[in-house]
Parts: sequence; C-alpha cells; structure tokens
Amino acid sequence: MPKVTQRLNTRLMPFLVGVLFLIQLIEPFRGWQILLVGLGGVWLLGYLWARSLARGLRLMREIRFGWAQVGDRLLERFTLENRGRLRALWVEVVDHSSLPGYQASRVVSVEGERSIRWFKKAVCAHRGLFRLGPLRMRTGDPFGLYTVDLEYSLSIPLLVMPPVLPLPTIEVAAGGRPGEGRLKTDDLERTVSVSHVREYQLDDQWRWIHWPTSARRQSLYVRSFDGAPAGDWWLVLDMNREVHIGFGQNSTEEHEVILAASLADRGIRSGRAVGLVAANEELIWLPPRGGEGQRWQILYWLAQVDLGDRPLDDLLTRMGPSLGRNTSLVIVTPSVDSRWIRALVPLIDRGVIPTVLLLSPRSFGGSSEPVEVQSSLINLGVTYYLIARDLLEDATARFDQLGKMSGIHEPGHKTWEVIL
Repeated sequence: MPKVTQRLNTRLMPFLVGVLFLIQLIEPFRGWQILLVGLGGVWLLGYLWARSLARGLRLMREIRFGWAQVGDRLLERFTLENRGRLRALWVEVVDHSSLPGYQASRVVSVEGERSIRWFKKAVCAHRGLFRLGPLRMRTGDPFGLYTVDLEYSLSIPLLVMPPVLPLPTIEVAAGGRPGEGRLKTDDLERTVSVSHVREYQLDDQWRWIHWPTSARRQSLYVRSFDGAPAGDWWLVLDMNREVHIGFGQNSTEEHEVILAASLADRGIRSGRAVGLVAANEELIWLPPRGGEGQRWQILYWLAQVDLGDRPLDDLLTRMGPSLGRNTSLVIVTPSVDSRWIRALVPLIDRGVIPTVLLLSPRSFGGSSEPVEVQSSLINLGVTYYLIARDLLEDATARFDQLGKMSGIHEPGHKTWEVIL
C-alpha cells in the first residue's frame, strides 16, 4: 500500500472564507453570502475530490523477469486504477529507477471507476545490479486547491548480466591445453568410449553428434569421450584499474567480463567444474563447481564486478595454496607489464597449466601491445591468445543472427511478477 498525503496548496482560500464569514456576521449582506457559499462550496468540492483520488487511485507495476542480459529488452506493464467515482484529470507518475537510461515517468488521466494500462520498453545497455522503483504519483483536484501524493517505497532488484557469446576461436582444455577432447589421431579417437552426451558447441565436430539424443531432445547433442582430458577451470580476472583502457562497452573491462562469462558458460555446459576469482573493493572467490547453480552464481558476480586496486600478481599469489595439479588456470588480462608472470611461475612448477587471454590494448585505442608479456609466456611454454576488440564484435554479429541469448531465457515464459 502506498503512503498517501493530501495537502492544501494555499492558505488563501480558508483565509477568504474566514474573512467573508466574519463580515457576514458583523454586517449581513446578500453579496457576501453568495461569495461565502461559492468559495466555501469550491473549497469543499476540491477537498472531497482530492479525498476521492487519495482513496481511489492505485498503481500496479509489473515486470516480466527479475533479470536480464546486456542487449535484452526490458518490458514493464503499468496499470493505473481509479476506484473512486470522480475523474483524475491528471496524474503525474515519477519513477526513481536506477537503470541507466531508463525513465518510466509520465503524465496520464483516468476516468472514475476505470483503469488504464501502458507499457514501457527499454534496452538493457549496462551490466550491474539495479533497482526498478521506487516511484511517486502526484495528482490533485481540478481547482488546484489540493495536491495528493502517493509514494510507493517498494522497489525490485534487476540484475543485468553480461552477454554470453560464442567464441569459436578460443578453446580451453582441462589443464590449459587447447583442443579439449580432440585427440591427435583417428586411431586414438576410435579407442575412447562414450561416457555421456552434452550440448553441441560451435567448435565441435559434426561426426561427434549423437543423433538419437538430438532427435529426442530436439537440439544438437554430442558424445563426450572418457579419453578426453579432465580438470577444473579457474577463471581469473585482472580488474586492476591501472591496466585497463577504454570507456563503457568499448573498454577492456567490459570485454574481459564478456570473455569470462562466455568461457564459464561453455565450460559448465560441457560438464566442467568452473570457478571464478576477481577483486575490486572485495575479493570474489567462487571455487570450481558444475551445474546451473554455479553458472548463475558466476554470471551474478560478473554482472557486478568492478575495477579495483589489487594487482594481478597479488591475486595469483593468494590463489597458490588452493590450486592443485591438472588444474586449468585461465587468466584474462590487458596488462602489458610482465611482472605478474613472476607469480605465475611457482604455480606452473606445482603442475598448474595456465591459459592466458591477452586483450590487445592497441585495438581498444591504446598505444602499446603486450610484447614483453607474450615473449615471457612463449619462454615458459604457456598457451596464450591475443584477443582483439573485433573478435567479440564478430561474435556479437553471429550472436545477433542466432536471435537468442545462449539459452538463458527459456522460450514461452510469459509470466509477470507484480512488484507494486
């Protein structure tokens, strides 16, 4: 229920009515009587009209989902009901949502004992945890004597997660070896046995497709081989603000988050246990697990991760005791400074095999490339990929052609959640 306040806009009306009443008592005159009755009647009518609006107006705000991804369309439905008999000539709806670029404020009117409905659409352009609401309605009587405020203090969180894109040129295997599940010769490939099936990925071979399962589930599924290497994935994000460049969606920060989200989605869908480590003002530490719950947890934290002051070498040093052999350590960074590699060497010596995704600073408007970092990784025998900005732009184009968000939104889900 809203908090309702009805207030008189000016004290001139009661002052005039009081003066006329006193004059009529002291020196009765028909003219004073007519003015007194007229002004008093207007005052009384304005009060009753405003009271009817205060008691009769109710707003219902509904949203289709409590979460979205960057690029999704947000759709809200508003229903304004007037249970009183008197018409609301104007109702100003003021929205205080924190979603960037989104404003649901408007001015409407509604007849007595009627309701109206309207929709508000927007595109979620930024990841993060936002709030829809609170909002405030303001209305009044036709004479402008009273203002009625209805405050809806409730709001609902809206989580906008980073997009999940197909990345066919990036392959992360257990233990950090590229080419997961792709054994080198046909002879070896024929000797492994199938343990289960998993969803088809863009880089899978067509001859791995398990057609009976695909026909039964009406989606492509491939065979997963027992002989494929296995291991946990640790995704490590370098969120040190000193190494990032660019602004908004064209920054290395946003592309780093998209890479992590896409790789986490791929790993969990293929049956891997995936963990996440990042640091801004606080440390985000999600040990490797599998399943949809872990996938949602990773996307939840990636939606909110921000830049901080913790350097990558400090993060790798703290991770050391938690990493075992045959663990795949996937590092995502735009750093051109190779100092963090010193913290990587002890992990390699312990049997951790890293894969490094280097964001190309020059493609984001920077002046240099991580040449020293690349040279150090080559000397250590570490697999790395140099990720240019156009790689994700191409992936986005393929993603748009598919016309859906990597299975996060289930088709046919049309429910509305009432929040006010």
